[in-house]
Amino acid sequence: MKKYTFTEKKDTRSGFGAGLAELGKTNPNVIALCADLIGSLKMEAFIKECPDRFIQCGIAEANMMSVAAGLTIGGKIPFTGTFANFSTGRVYDQIRQSIAYSEKNVKICASHAGITLGEDGATHQILEDIGLMKMLPGMTVINTCDYNQTKAATIAIADYQGPVYLRFGRPVMPIFTDPDQKFEVGKAWMVNEGKDVTIVATGHLVWEAIKAGEQLEAMGIDAEIINIHTIKPLDSEAILKSVAKTRCIVSCEEHNRLGGLGDSIAQLLIQNDLVPMEYIAINDVFGESGTPADLMKKFGLDDLHIVEAAKKVIGRKG
Repeated sequence: MKKYTFTEKKDTRSGFGAGLAELGKTNPNVIALCADLIGSLKMEAFIKECPDRFIQCGIAEANMMSVAAGLTIGGKIPFTGTFANFSTGRVYDQIRQSIAYSEKNVKICASHAGITLGEDGATHQILEDIGLMKMLPGMTVINTCDYNQTKAATIAIADYQGPVYLRFGRPVMPIFTDPDQKFEVGKAWMVNEGKDVTIVATGHLVWEAIKAGEQLEAMGIDAEIINIHTIKPLDSEAILKSVAKTRCIVSCEEHNRLGGLGDSIAQLLIQNDLVPMEYIAINDVFGESGTPADLMKKFGLDDLHIVEAAKKVIGRKG
C-alpha cells in the first residue's frame, strides 16, 4: 500500500482563499462576493489584491445569489462565499431559478460544511447540501479533501463552464495531496490500488479512509481507496472498474446517507454491477455541538468505523 504522510495541517477553507487570491492575479473576470463572512471564507488576500472586484453583500444571501447570476450576463465569473448552510438551504430558490435553471456560470463556494463545523451545532451543520445541489440539473458538485486540493479545485472551476457547488470545511486537516496537482473536474483520484475491497471517500473522509487502509493492510486486507472529489458528474468508469475487481464497496462521506455520494454510487451499481455495499455517513439525523473529532467518532465517520464496514462488506461477498 502506498504510504501517505503529512508535515502540516490546514483548513480546507484556507485552500479556497489561496486559490481565489491566485485567480485575482490571473483572471480579470473573477468577481468575489461575500455575505458578511470575509474572515471565515479567507477572502482577505483576494480583497487586498483586487478591491474593485469584491462585493460585500452583507447578511443577504439570497440577494448575493441573484447579484452573482446577473454578473455572468456581462461575462464575469462570480464566486460567492458563505457557510454551506446559507449557501444552499437558505437560498435554494434563488439557486434553482436564477442560476441552475438559467445555466449561469456562478461558482457557489461553501465553507463550514458537515458536522466538523463542531461547536456551532445542528442549526449550522448542514448535512443535506450535497443532495440539494446534485439534484439540480446542470449543477456540478465538488467536495475536496485537503488544503492543496481545495486550492487547485478553486482555480480549476474558474475555467469550467457552468454552475458549480464547491464544498469545504473549517477544521484543520492533514495536507497530503500534491501542491502542484492538476485538478480535473469529474475525474476520480486513485489513492491506493487494491484487490479485496473498494473504499470510495470524499472530503474529510479521504484521510480517514487512508488511515483505515493502513489498518486493513495489517490485517491482510488489500483495500483500493478512491477519492471522489467530484460527486457530480460522478466518475462512473473508475468506480465500476474498481468493483469489477474487488466485488464489494464502502462509501464514506460527511453527509446524510440519504442523497449524498453513497446514493449516487448505489444507483450506479443497481444499473450496472450490483455488488455488496456499506455506507459510512450520517444516519439521517441532525448534528449536535461538540469538537470535530468527537463528533466524527460519535457519528461513525472515523477510520475505525471504515475498517469495520470494510470487514462487514467483504463478509457479504458471494
